[in-house]
Amino acid sequence: MGRQLKTGSLILMVLLCFACKDQTKTADKDNTVNQETKLTAADILGNPDYTAISYGGYRKTTREAQPTVAELKEDMKILAAMGIGIIRTYNVQLPHASNVLKAIRELKQEDPNFEMYVMLGAWIDCKNAWTGQEPDHNVESEANAAEIERAVNLANQYPDIVKVLAVGNEAMVKWATSYYVQPNVILKWVNHLQELKANGELSKDLWITSSDDFASWGGGDAAYHTPDLEALIKAVDYISMHTYPYHNTHYNPEFWLQDEQHSELSENEQVDAAMQRALEFAQKQYDSVSSYMKSLGVDKPIHIGETGWASVSNGFYGSKGSRATDEYKQAMYHKLMRDWTTEANISCFYFEAFNEPWKDAQNQNGSENHFGLFTVDGKAKYPLWDMVDQGVFKGLTRNGNPIVKTYDGNFEALMKTVSVPPTKAEMESH
Repeated sequence: MGRQLKTGSLILMVLLCFACKDQTKTADKDNTVNQETKLTAADILGNPDYTAISYGGYRKTTREAQPTVAELKEDMKILAAMGIGIIRTYNVQLPHASNVLKAIRELKQEDPNFEMYVMLGAWIDCKNAWTGQEPDHNVESEANAAEIERAVNLANQYPDIVKVLAVGNEAMVKWATSYYVQPNVILKWVNHLQELKANGELSKDLWITSSDDFASWGGGDAAYHTPDLEALIKAVDYISMHTYPYHNTHYNPEFWLQDEQHSELSENEQVDAAMQRALEFAQKQYDSVSSYMKSLGVDKPIHIGETGWASVSNGFYGSKGSRATDEYKQAMYHKLMRDWTTEANISCFYFEAFNEPWKDAQNQNGSENHFGLFTVDGKAKYPLWDMVDQGVFKGLTRNGNPIVKTYDGNFEALMKTVSVPPTKAEMESH
């Protein structure tokens, strides 16, 4: 009888112990959820613990082939492993963004320690954009209101994940001739979202912005300096600006071209010097936006919503153009930008995580398809080779493929693709 009592007591103690562990685990999970809900854009943006990146999970030449939730979870695990804490998406017209949010929530349910936040983009167009009719840049698309409503619904459905809402992507810059709108359209929707926050219909901690070219934020041509832009700068919670030295190697190549006096440098030194100039070009554009903002008596954060460097191009940026394109230069630009923005407490939504072949579907080697740090089949480009060596991606796959290096890790083979930027005389001869 005494032995039975002792055994019974032992069983009771074990059960109590497990119950306590379960309660502790539940409490830990609740604390994690509470902490993440409380974590705001103000805590995340500019925080080096939450590296930012632009993300599209499309694997095919058409966006009709939507990535599955399982595929998106695969990508989120890869990004989390490399230290990414916040990703940027671009529209909520298609299922992609909502499925990304679903994928993140499922990963958090599977592992309470999994952490990933989202800057959710709402796409904004002008009237007749993408219709074959003449775009009317002074009137907005009838579809914009529904896009904003979808974004609001998702922000409310996933408050622990969505920390930023961005109204439009390069929606005000005048070279976006297919769809750009006037700043008053962006201002209208930013004010609408800020009103929802004030009325308690959106989280007061959600940050509202628009993500656009540096020129659209007043950092370039004075033609952009309008009362509506001034009002917009005062209305957003922070400025999300884009800078692309890569594209400017063709359109504004003065900073890029080799000076004849650099001929005494080795080819590697010439390339390295050019990439340093590319960084300085981006920094100058950032400073120009900052100066314009401060000239209006405004002082708020400026983060980089997009910047990147393609690894393949058969167009303006390839061997017959500005010679800007290869994985070595991509790696240098990525490192230089990460080093600068981390030290300066600037979030840099580097463009982009994975190659997306739909962007230039008719031209496989078009540069727009090759901005990713990974290829479509999951090969890590040169910027990430060190991470592969460190075992960061061990056990992770994309499309069933383990994460391995491009060029089979052969640095000499990679360097054979690297060209020194041309001189002014060489560029003019083209």
